[in-house]
Order: sequence, then C-alpha cells, then structure tokens
Amino acid sequence: MFDCKSEAQKLVSQMTLEEKVSQMLHTAPAVERLNIPSYNWWNEALHGVARSGVATMFPQAIGLAATFDPELLEQVAAVVSDEGRAKYHAYQEEGDHDIFKGLTFWSPNINIFRDPRWGRGHETYGEDPFLTSRLGVAFINGLQGSDPNRLKTAACAKHFAVHSGPEGERHEFNATVNNYDLWNTYLPAFEAAVTEARVEAVMGAYNRTNGEPCCGSKTLLIDILRAKWGFEGHVTSDCWAIKDFHEGHKVTATPVESVAMAVRNGCDLNCGNLFGYCLAAVQEGLLTEEEIDRAVTNLFVTRMKLGLLGAPENKTYTSIPYELVDCDKHRSFNLEVARQSLVLLKNDGVLPLRTDGIKTIAVIGPNADSRIALEGNYQGVASDYVTVLQGVKAFAAEKGIRVLFAEGCPLAKVNDSVLSQFKNDRLAEALIVTRRADAVVLAVGLDRTLEGEEGDTGNQFASGDKLGLALPGIQQYMAEKVLEAAKQKGIPVIAAAISGSALDLRWADEGANAVIQAFYPGSQGGRALAEMLFGKFSPSGRLPLTFYRSDEDLPDFRDYSMQNRTYRYYKGEALYPFGFGLGYEPFELSGAAYANSAVTATVTNKGKNRASETVQVYIEIEGETENWNLCGIQKVVLNAGETTSVTIPIPSEAFMRYDEDGDMRLCYGKKALHVGFCQPDARSAALKGSKPARVDVAG
Repeated sequence: MFDCKSEAQKLVSQMTLEEKVSQMLHTAPAVERLNIPSYNWWNEALHGVARSGVATMFPQAIGLAATFDPELLEQVAAVVSDEGRAKYHAYQEEGDHDIFKGLTFWSPNINIFRDPRWGRGHETYGEDPFLTSRLGVAFINGLQGSDPNRLKTAACAKHFAVHSGPEGERHEFNATVNNYDLWNTYLPAFEAAVTEARVEAVMGAYNRTNGEPCCGSKTLLIDILRAKWGFEGHVTSDCWAIKDFHEGHKVTATPVESVAMAVRNGCDLNCGNLFGYCLAAVQEGLLTEEEIDRAVTNLFVTRMKLGLLGAPENKTYTSIPYELVDCDKHRSFNLEVARQSLVLLKNDGVLPLRTDGIKTIAVIGPNADSRIALEGNYQGVASDYVTVLQGVKAFAAEKGIRVLFAEGCPLAKVNDSVLSQFKNDRLAEALIVTRRADAVVLAVGLDRTLEGEEGDTGNQFASGDKLGLALPGIQQYMAEKVLEAAKQKGIPVIAAAISGSALDLRWADEGANAVIQAFYPGSQGGRALAEMLFGKFSPSGRLPLTFYRSDEDLPDFRDYSMQNRTYRYYKGEALYPFGFGLGYEPFELSGAAYANSAVTATVTNKGKNRASETVQVYIEIEGETENWNLCGIQKVVLNAGETTSVTIPIPSEAFMRYDEDGDMRLCYGKKALHVGFCQPDARSAALKGSKPARVDVAG
C-alpha cells in the first residue's frame, strides 16, 4: 500500500536545500531530476471553479448558506470538484500548469460574518458558528471526497482566524478578542473542519490576533491547530501576507526574520514569493533544515493524496470527462440551488403574481439586467447567464405579458452620463415605465465592485467594505419615487435586493408589497427569481445573518467583541432576524419533544402546493451570555396536506461552552430548546406568524 507520508519523506531526503525551499512557494517549479513537475497551488472554488474559464457558477457562498441545507452544499461541492478534476486533467494534457488550474482549492471561507459592513462577508456562510460549521464540513466533504488518503481535490479552510475586516487595514490590523469569544464564536467552524471533515489545508489570515500575525502565530498554528486539534495537513499563508510581518505588523525587522517566524510556527506554503528567503534563514541559523523538511513533506503528502508525484491515480477521478464542465445536468442543478437560496422577507399576498390581470410588467433597477450582480466574487465564467430582466421576460412571454425595462439609476453614481445637465438622469425613464405597468419588479442592491476584498474590487470608498447599510448612490431615492408612482396608480411593487450582505431595507419593508433577498444568486439566478415571482415554486431560503434596521444598531467595526453582535448577542429588534424567511404555503409543527439526544416533532404542510420548510432548533441556557444558539436544522419537503415526523440530533456541545483554555464545560443553568420555523424572539414570531415550541431539558 502506498504510504504518502513515508514516500514524501523519501522524496524530500533526495532534494537539495534550494530545491526544498523552491517547493514552499505557491509557484513551485519543476525538479526534473526527481520527476517532480511544476505545480501552482493557488486555485479557488468558493461557489464553482473560479478564474480559469468556464465552470458552473452557483450562488455565492452567502446564498448557499441561505439554503440552510448541508446535504445540498455537499452536492454543490461534489459538482465543483468534478469540474475541477475534469479541468485539471484537460489542462495537464495541454501542458498548462498555470495558476488557477490545480487541484488545491482555497475554499471554503468559514470566517464568521460578525459585521454586515465587512466586504468579504458574502464569501462566508453567515454569522452563526453552528450553521457555518455544518455547511463548512459538508462543503469540504464534497470537495475532498470520501477517502482522506485519496483526495478528489484538496479543500482549504480560511482565514484562520478571527478575521472579518476592516479590509483596508488588514495588513497591519490587530484583532483583539477575549478567550470566550475566540473559542465560542471564531474557532468552532475551524475545529469542525479539522476534526470532522479532516480538511487538507488551512490558510492563515492577514491580520494579527491578540498581537500575533496569524500566518506565524504559535498560538493558532501550533498550540491550537496541531496540538489541540491534531491537524495533519498543510498550512498556507494568505497571499503576500508574510511581508506584512515586517512592513505592516512590525513584529519582525527583515524578510528573513518574517519567513523564519512563519515556518517555525507552522506555515508550510507561501502564497507569494517571500519564502525564497528561507534559504537565508537557514544559513543565518534562524531556521533548521529539519523545519524546512517538515514543511515540504506536508506539501508533498497533499500532492500524493491527490494522486500526483508518483502516487497511484484514482481512476474514478482521473476519468471524469471535460464535457461534464457546465453541462446541462449541472446547469439544471444550479437552477435548483438558486431557487433554494432566495429569501422572501415580506409578502402582503401579491406573490405569487397572478398573470391573468397583468398585461405589462416594469422591471427597474441597476441590478435588473446585470450579469455581475449574479456572480459575487471569486467567480468563474458560466456558459449561460440569466439576469432578472431576462428571466422575467422569458416567463412573461409565455403568458403574453409585455416587459418594460428601465435602469432607474446607476449602481453607485447619481448620473449615468457626465454630459447630463440635471441630476438623476435615469429616473424619468423608471417613472415612465412604472406608470405604464400593471406590476413593478425593482432590482436594487450591490455587486462585487462595491463589496469585496481589498485590492480585488472596484470599490472606491472603503477597500471593499461598506461604509454603512444604506443603498449606494441614489438607489433608495429612485426606489422611493417608483414606490410613490406605483401607489398613485394602485399597482404592486416587488423589491428584490441583490447583495452579499445585509442592507437597510426599511424603505422596502414600509413601501413595497413584497421584499426578496436574492444575495448573488449565480448564473441561473434571474430564471430562479422569475419562477418564484410567478409561483412555480414556494421560496424556502432563510437568512444566515441579521438584517439590522440601520447603522445605529451596529457596534464599532473594529471591535471584535461579540457584545451586541449577531442574533446570539443583539439586544435590539432586527428588521429581519437571522433564520427568518417566508414561503407561499403554511406549515404547522406539533408534538415537539427531546429524548435520546434528539428533538422529534411532527410537521405538516397545510397549504395547497408542494413546498419546503426548515425546522430550526435553538438552545437557551439560563445564566449564559448568548440569547440562544442555533443547534439543529432539518429541511422538510412535503406535498400539500402531507405530514411527516422529523428527528434532529442535538450535539452534546449544544449544552456546553468553551472555557478560557478552549476546553468544553457543561452549562448548569436551566435549559430550554425552542423548536420551530424561526428564532424564539418576538419579532421573528410576528413576521413568521408562528412561535417555536418550547421544550424544557432536565439536567
């Protein structure tokens, strides 16, 4: 049997120090005398194979999180890894070993979306540690496959740890966090990735955590990751993060000291070129060759698990044909995922639209016909895109309905043309089509040019972060004018927010007949949204983050304390709470009970059509700092009038908390489980129309 570690050690023993150091860069060159081909470690697969041409483009990660469905995410990742394998082997046949063409995917991003202003939050699975853990484990399993010794692709959990902005300061920022929040909020998803999913790689963050740069942190990389959790894979730096040690964080004086600190504390691979200084670090006595050997061995083990470097290939993976990439089957599945990612936040009964009374629909807004608004960041290129406008037009054409379109305003500017003499030069057209329509679909929001990564976005305001929760430019002004014109005519308005993060939607909640949060819904998102509008399916998405009412509800962005952040600690009333989402069909839950480490209940679809609902279980413990914690989820799909029983395992950790040393302790306060279709807060119950059942737990 091929032993990856012993074979890797044997190969490393035959290499010169210079050859070993060269393999610690993400652009690892060939070592021809040992039959080691060149390999570029950098590839991305956040919601599809990214940055290397055509691939199936699923909804952005935050949209995937809105499905509240780990099984679905594992299926998504399985499709992504199928396409990654197919593309890799096709590139190999062409001798192309370039960036974004390998089998090591730097995904998923399992940081906690603690503040809605963070530009990269849409890369995550939201604000909750439990949901993030379940979805992260599922995604990693889908990428890596079922055999930890024969990887389909290699996943990477990032960014370790305590990382969520501000983007513009990440190269020198020190995230200060107390031990309770560290262990109970910021680390659980990473622990699950390592101990449950056996993730092959972990990427360090740019920032410092409690004074230590994350990519060279003994606390994070040695004490916690290796010693406490037993991580056996490799660690990579974020891109060019090592130079921040001396240039930004000022914890070292020279590049040589920086690479020595990183490698000595467990960083094996450098995204960038600074690890070239490792040779000097050994020569100056700051590193030993044994430490270099350890790092390169870790890297070679991963390549061998993937069937590379002389390891036996897994024909199940190597035989995946290129023709599978963005095929009809994957595109159809992508559409289904997009359907499940849409969140209905308000509906006064206007949805689903009844086409018999509609002759003309106005589709308005800067995101109505935007391909970028479908994608999010870290994206590939789909072979087919359906914008909101295209989706509505296609569906309306079948019913003989005319669709009028107006941009209404630019995404973030006042005027479309610099030659315009008056402000709001696209507004009049929006009012014109509104006054000629029988219903309005208003598509507003953001795209990756306004929220994203520092240095990887067109954001001109805050290095990818949002300055606040308001819509940019004059979007809200335009929307309010459209709402006013629609009200005068007596026609309904459906507001669709396309964004990767929470926005201030009070204007829509007060004035629109229906409100939809579409996130970045992927290449088929416009088709899915149109189908939802016209009732082809009942929406089932749930919010993976809190929608606050305004900026005034938010603590200081730079404060990493969880106090008054996210649904677990927030003391105010949210506009739309975490876990909330409406459907077209009413569901009923009864008979909730807890026994044998599981919640059981009976769920009935009381509606007239097939639909799905998500059973959510929250634990509330007297005397603990959290309001309550999500600890169980189960998606249920039922035909009209159908009833089923659900059994939801509740992990023992739900009744425990981490102490100051990162060890679990049992909580002794009175415990209650809340079982239903939303959180147990008054706002959620009022919006949802039902309150979760309370089940007291002894002990």
